[in-house]
Parts: sequence; C-alpha cells; structure tokens
Amino acid sequence: MKRHLTAAVAAGAVLAGATAAKAEGELFLYNWSNYFPPELLTKFEEETGIAVTLDVYDSNETMLAKLQAGAGGYDVIVPSGYMVAILIEEGLAQQIDTLSMSNGTKVVAPHDAPFFDPERLYSAPYMWGTTGFTYNSARVEDKLEESWKEFFEPRPELQGEIALLNDEVEVYNAAAYYLGFNKCTESPEEAQAILDLLEAQKPHVKMYQSDGTIDRMISGEVIMHHQWNGASHRTWVDLPTAVYVYPEEGITFWTDNFMIPTDAPNAENARTFINWMLAPENAAIASNFTGYMNAIEGSSDYLDDALKANPAVNMPPEFADRLRPSIDCSVPARELRNRVWTRLKS
Repeated sequence: MKRHLTAAVAAGAVLAGATAAKAEGELFLYNWSNYFPPELLTKFEEETGIAVTLDVYDSNETMLAKLQAGAGGYDVIVPSGYMVAILIEEGLAQQIDTLSMSNGTKVVAPHDAPFFDPERLYSAPYMWGTTGFTYNSARVEDKLEESWKEFFEPRPELQGEIALLNDEVEVYNAAAYYLGFNKCTESPEEAQAILDLLEAQKPHVKMYQSDGTIDRMISGEVIMHHQWNGASHRTWVDLPTAVYVYPEEGITFWTDNFMIPTDAPNAENARTFINWMLAPENAAIASNFTGYMNAIEGSSDYLDDALKANPAVNMPPEFADRLRPSIDCSVPARELRNRVWTRLKS
C-alpha cells in the first residue's frame, strides 16, 4: 500500500513571503502503516514547502530486506531499537548527530543515550512503548490472568479468536518470556521449545497480521490481539471493554526511531523533517494519534487527557519490573529465531 500526501506548492510559496525561507523539494518517508497522523504531514508540508510521499511496511524485517536488496529512494525510515544497531552495523544508515540539532536538546533521558546508539549519532527518537496483548473483557467469562499463558494456552472461548502480530521478533520474544528463556538464546534446544509452543498455539490463531489490529478488535473479528500498547489505547477509545495486559513473565519495552538511509536522495530535507519532529507540539500531535509516548521534553503540555489516563499508555508503576528492553541479539541467536519463524509460517 502506498499513500501520497502532498501540499500545494503554491500555498508554500505564499507562506514563504510571510515567514522564513522554506526548503524546496521532496521527502520520501518509509514508515509503519497507520503510524503517522496525515494532518501532521500536511502541517510539515505547509511549514517547510517540502512535499512528502509516504510508503509503509509491516515489520522491521520487511524494511531491512528492502534496503538490503538495494531499494533506494527513501529519505527517512522508522526502525525499532534493535534494528537501529543492525542498520548501523551493515552500513545502511548515515550519521545525523541528533543531539546537535536545534531541537536535539529536547530529547529526554534515557532516550538521549540508548544502548543501540549511545550518542544518537545515527538515530532520533519517535515513539516508545510496550508489546503485550489486548482482550475484550465483555467476551470472556472471567477476567484473564496477567500472564502469557492466556495467550499461548487459550481458554476454550478464545480458541480460534486470537490474532498475532506478523512480527518475527515480537512473537518469538513473547514465547521466550513465557518459557522463561533468554529471548536471545543461542540454544537449539530452547529454540525448539519455542517452536513447539508456537506450533501448539497455531491452530487457535486466526491470523498473523500487524496491520488493522485496532479495527479488528473494535469490529469483534477477534477477541484477543497481540498488540502494541498504542494500538491498544486506540482500540480502547472506541471499545471501552478492551483490556491491555502486562504479562507477569515479561513484556518488551521498545523504541521506534528516525534514521536516514545511506543513499537517501534528499538527506537535507530528511534532517529538516527529523529536527521538526523533535519540537514538543509536533511530537505530541504524533503521540495523540498513535497512542504512544514520545521522548520530547515539553510535549506533555499538548497531550490528550485520555492518553494520560489509560494504563495501556501510562503504565502503573507496579508493572515496572515486568519491562524487558528490546536488545540486539547475536548473529547465532538471530539465525535461530529466523529459522523458528520460517518453520512456523511455512
């Protein structure tokens, strides 16, 4: 799927007469689907005169494979933390030195020095959140346990009513948490146990799909969905009986980031975009749309009250010890994980 969102060049020219000189040209944004407010792109176009084209993907691995295959033309990509490290390692991203940008001082700790890019030389923060699961409490007999057990060993009323993200890393991590394994295990035996768990669950899974998780829950197509917490928040807005679960065995804490590919055709426009997105008001507009928190000081002044009130986003402090950071696994661990995923999906 591809959407083109552009503002009129003539309108930009008119605005330029009353404001600072505008940049010209294009920007090609490659982002997760349904992960950027269209009105914010319009705002950027109107304020800068840069026309934006948005292309979308459904997983970090899809984006990586496209870049590895030599697909050019993208100016800004939005990888998760562990993928940032891989892109740097493979020479697929250029330095941007985020903290030296005019809005770089607004990046708050610990997002100013993440493990995958400690000096923020290659990346800038976008959204951060967790990956758990959501269920419709109106369609189950009793409240579910705060455990991955409900997800991997579903009760009778949930069998065939579950959807998983089509995401190799998130699915594998969840299984590893439930089994008590290191998600970066290099043990073939533990990887086999993860595969066994996923294959036992598979007959009860309606689909593996990362797109449309919000609409799928609201429409009642499934009762339970593997979800990012921002998507759960947006589900809850229209489905108040939706409950987001922080499993006691562990839940991934992740960050998504802006990067510029090595061969970006409009690198300077990309830098303009990234710095613009670090402004508090713009970061807050993105948070209000996505349902995730950002890492920008001062953005809370612009956040919706509903976002602040939902425990799916504003995590209860007692769940802090359940957070497991997203990390870059070793090559042997990644190869094991990929073999498990390939077998599961075959």
